[in-house]
Amino acid sequence: MDPREVKSVSDAKAIVEERGLEYVKVGIFDIDGVMRGKYLSKKKFFGILDDGFGFCDVVLGWDVDDQLYDKESYTGWKSGYPDAKVVPVIDTCRDLPLEGDMLLFILEFADRAEAVCPRGTLRRIIQKAADMGFTATAACEYEFFLFNETPKSVREKNYTDLENFTPGNFGYSMLRATTEADFYHQLLHLCNEMDMPIEGLHTETGPGVLEGAIAYDEALAAADKGALFKTFTKVLAQQNELMATFMAKWSSDYPGQSGHIHLSLSGKDGSSVFFDESKEHNMSDEMRYFIGGQQALMPQLLAMVSPTVNSYTRLIPGFWAPTDASWGVENRTCALRAIPGNPKSQRVEYRIAAADMNPYIAIAAALGSGLWGIENKIEPGEAVEGSAYDKTFPEELALPQTLWEAAQNLKGSAAARELFGDAFVDHYAITREWEEREFRKAITDWEMKRYFEII
Repeated sequence: MDPREVKSVSDAKAIVEERGLEYVKVGIFDIDGVMRGKYLSKKKFFGILDDGFGFCDVVLGWDVDDQLYDKESYTGWKSGYPDAKVVPVIDTCRDLPLEGDMLLFILEFADRAEAVCPRGTLRRIIQKAADMGFTATAACEYEFFLFNETPKSVREKNYTDLENFTPGNFGYSMLRATTEADFYHQLLHLCNEMDMPIEGLHTETGPGVLEGAIAYDEALAAADKGALFKTFTKVLAQQNELMATFMAKWSSDYPGQSGHIHLSLSGKDGSSVFFDESKEHNMSDEMRYFIGGQQALMPQLLAMVSPTVNSYTRLIPGFWAPTDASWGVENRTCALRAIPGNPKSQRVEYRIAAADMNPYIAIAAALGSGLWGIENKIEPGEAVEGSAYDKTFPEELALPQTLWEAAQNLKGSAAARELFGDAFVDHYAITREWEEREFRKAITDWEMKRYFEII
């Protein structure tokens, strides 16, 4: 049986039996998009297929370094970090070719924890789209840098003087892609086997940087693919004695790494909601309102899209990342790029996101704000022609410049609370405030070089 055919509990049991597996792998994505999981015995796995099982809710109460948040909203010391119910999402069954015949299933939080679960949050927004008569389609594309390093070597070097996978600026390089074809082929094969096929893979400008565009799918499946792509690209790299980083920006010498999201809507009859050949650029009223909602709410929801302190080092003029909630038609200097085409290709590219995004939360923000725009018939501002960096925008379209500011905007957003619920907004804002406070404790190399002797 092909894992793509697994749609029911009986299917899940059948494929495990067919492969003679004694264990399967299960994993869940936390607030930061980090996959946490374990091996389960066949007996245990079969026992939880119908009703789920308990998973320590600390994965919703700690950061990427396993440090506990100092403020509580969903979980904490006062509640004792109990188990939260998780359920296997049966139709996410995948091959794990890096482990022979091993199978992987994605988990999702249920019951009370569902309100703050990243995957559950996106699922609720997708249900909102369905209630409005829409099916949302999405695709993620990621830029990532590769290094000739290991987890041990980067720590020994204190993350300095790292050796890039390849030298020089070789954007769209046939030379690099052919010389290093072995890794490219491994990645392409892995992604096909794990049902996250890549439509395009190429070098970007910078030493050892690649970009992978994942094939589009319905929005929840697209988020699964994006999250798995980040996880298992890193796994594959480390198995090749390389390291991949999806930081928004790892060096001040190079542009940041994008994590752009492409979105479109179809109606109940399968036709494009965004396409209207009678309108300029084939943009329907719904597409225009969708962009209007995304533009209006971007300053309020940016913490959901740019979730780390590092995210904001990328959002500076001239580095292919916008600083205002701008939009334009086929304009890559804007935060939102309307892409005209035929009914199958008409879409919006949400360009503000970087590779550090959690695709579940970022797609929820991008899609939810667009739906809010359609509901409220929000007209976007004037489309930008030429460089958005040379334009002056209304104050309300200015994007937060720090994660702390973005978290405050999110907490104060009535639209965010309407779309995602108080539980999610309050918990997520606490996690971002924590991230900013942890950064403030650090003494950076910049501070040492600037102040150590002279001040």
